[in-house]
Amino acid sequence: MPSQSTLQPPTAAGGFAHKHLLGVEDLSREEILLLLDTADEFKAGIVSRPGERLDTLRGRTVANLFFENSTRTRTSFEIAARRLGADVVNFDAGTSSVAKGETLVDTAETLEALGAEFIVMRHASSGACEFLLREVRGSLINAGDGAHEHPTQALLDSLTIREALGRIDGVRVAIVGDALHSRVARSVMWALTKVGAEVTLCGPPTLVPESFSTFGVRVTHDFDDAVRGAEVVYLLRIQHERMDGAYLPSLGEYRMLYGMDSERLAKIGSEVLIMHPGPVNRGVEVTRDVMHSPQSRILGQVTNGVAVRMAVLALLEQARSSGAEVA
Repeated sequence: MPSQSTLQPPTAAGGFAHKHLLGVEDLSREEILLLLDTADEFKAGIVSRPGERLDTLRGRTVANLFFENSTRTRTSFEIAARRLGADVVNFDAGTSSVAKGETLVDTAETLEALGAEFIVMRHASSGACEFLLREVRGSLINAGDGAHEHPTQALLDSLTIREALGRIDGVRVAIVGDALHSRVARSVMWALTKVGAEVTLCGPPTLVPESFSTFGVRVTHDFDDAVRGAEVVYLLRIQHERMDGAYLPSLGEYRMLYGMDSERLAKIGSEVLIMHPGPVNRGVEVTRDVMHSPQSRILGQVTNGVAVRMAVLALLEQARSSGAEVA
């Protein structure tokens, strides 16, 4: 049987007074750092010892309500919830009553009637979580909504950078790729700028409009300019499924101008970190040899997803249980 650990996360009272996690935009610098610190503790005490379990969420049920396909996010939320002692329900929209016309609200109410206190939702529509917020009694966690936000991805990316470089404040990060359709890009920009990173956003003008400068980042369309002096190069996936027009002449041209291969990596320098939220379009955003190079942190990002999602679930539970006012 799994062994029980005595590790507990830091107290949420006065530090994380939230009932839900809908986006990074709503979080303060201090709340982001608390989440990262808590994830650090979980990684050291639980994630690194697979047989360990906590009872933080014993008697609670976490429902993974995914209307879009997912490997990393759904699996790591499931592992995180089980490590905290929760029961887990995985919802499959394709085999559910949604196929018969059941509404999003009806589905959520059904899951809560079956005992779900946490709903982790991914949906193709931006704002779906805010819409559902008015209808649920338990805690709602945004696992990605349209091209809006993906908060836990941004948190695990922030953890990965801090783990590798020892800091985020002042770190120079170049984010390259399809920002227009990317919920990850928005959350990562919010998270990194709030904690003090210097972020440059780069890509074709059709995918990186100047309006992104309102996130507090520098916008450029020149790859060499973007990565000059960067300590982290964060490559975004081309979002084919969200494109409804011709944003690129061809993938070959994109690869030539913005793709990361070993030749480009050698020019940038041996110290720069390479990151990608996945899934990767191999040979488009990044080549296989770069993905598996010593500078790549792509698999490390996946590993850190469990610790971050444990931290989110645990701090939401503590905030709810503390009796403090929660938002």
